[in-house]
Amino acid sequence: MMEELILLERITVDPKIMVGKPTIRGLRITVEQILKALANGISSQELLEDYPELEMEDIRAAFLYAIELVSEEQVFPVAV
Repeated sequence: MMEELILLERITVDPKIMVGKPTIRGLRITVEQILKALANGISSQELLEDYPELEMEDIRAAFLYAIELVSEEQVFPVAV
C-alpha cells in the first residue's frame, strides 16, 4: 500500500503542462502516451530507450493510476 502511494506521487497534474493531462513527474510525457504505447505492443524496454528520462517505476505508476481510475468507476446494469 505504501509503495503504491509512492508510485502515484510520480503522476502529476499541472494545467500548464500538456493541458492538465496526468503526466509523469511533470515531464511532457502523459500517462495516456505510455498506456497507448504499451497497448500497441511497444515494450517497456523500448519505451525506456525512447524516453531516457523515464524510469520503470514511471511505467508502473501509469498502470497503477489507470487501475485507480477504473476501480472508482461505477457501472449501472441496464435491464434488457
